[in-house]
Amino acid sequence: MAVILWMMSLSLLMHGCLCSPGLITGGCLRWTPSGQEVCCEACHPGHRLVKKCGLDPKELCTPCESGKFILNPKAERCTLCTQCIDAQVLVKNCTATSDTMCGCRKGLICGDADCNFCVEPCGKGQEPSGRSCKACPHGTFNDKMNSKCKPWSTKCPKPNQKIEVEGDAFNDIKCGNASIPTVIHSKKPADDTEQAWPMVLSAVTSVVLMAFSIIVIIIAAMKILKKRKKVDKPIKKTPVIRTPTDDPRTLIAIECSFHEAQQEQGSSSESLNSKDSSEQLIA
Repeated sequence: MAVILWMMSLSLLMHGCLCSPGLITGGCLRWTPSGQEVCCEACHPGHRLVKKCGLDPKELCTPCESGKFILNPKAERCTLCTQCIDAQVLVKNCTATSDTMCGCRKGLICGDADCNFCVEPCGKGQEPSGRSCKACPHGTFNDKMNSKCKPWSTKCPKPNQKIEVEGDAFNDIKCGNASIPTVIHSKKPADDTEQAWPMVLSAVTSVVLMAFSIIVIIIAAMKILKKRKKVDKPIKKTPVIRTPTDDPRTLIAIECSFHEAQQEQGSSSESLNSKDSSEQLIA
């Protein structure tokens, strides 16, 4: 019976060693027995593994040196703390269990999740590409600072909308309400008289306008002809009748005219005599 109780106590002690943190503050945190030795399963935070198994758990792990840290409790080496350089600024100092936390000076942003380098923020219409920015390719856009480009929407959010403006590097597509189709009610065919009336009215109007134009042209032509006749009409000279006088020149002129009349009369009588003689000869 005593042997059984002793075996139960030993098993409980071993279970406590495997599942509970060690009572020591340094060295190995959890270990398992291996013959007369124990093998370390995890070191205390900020400690690195020196050797896997040994007689004393405290000798299995050792603290990291100054300027180093460790995150893996089973790791055998500590890592050097990061130094904030160039455009980086110190946010939090390095400890044995965590690395240095760096940030970027004003106007710059971290280039990756761990802020290993700083870059200028990319504007709208651009996206980060390594340590620089590039324009959003066709079919994508970015309307936020330092974000990835997103593809344009392929359709409008509402069924009664349609795409009015295509997207660009800065904006997505723009949608608007689709126009409601207008219903055109067909009218009954009009009578032949109603259909012919506009044509008749148009023809009459044309004839009246043509007649009026012809009358205006004729009146204008007549006025022009009258003006030309007035300009071309010769001026009649009134003959001057002089009264005979005792002037010798006047008398000579009258006498001369009298002699000319007699000569004309004599010549006419001679012509008549010659005509009679010729007739007698013929007879």
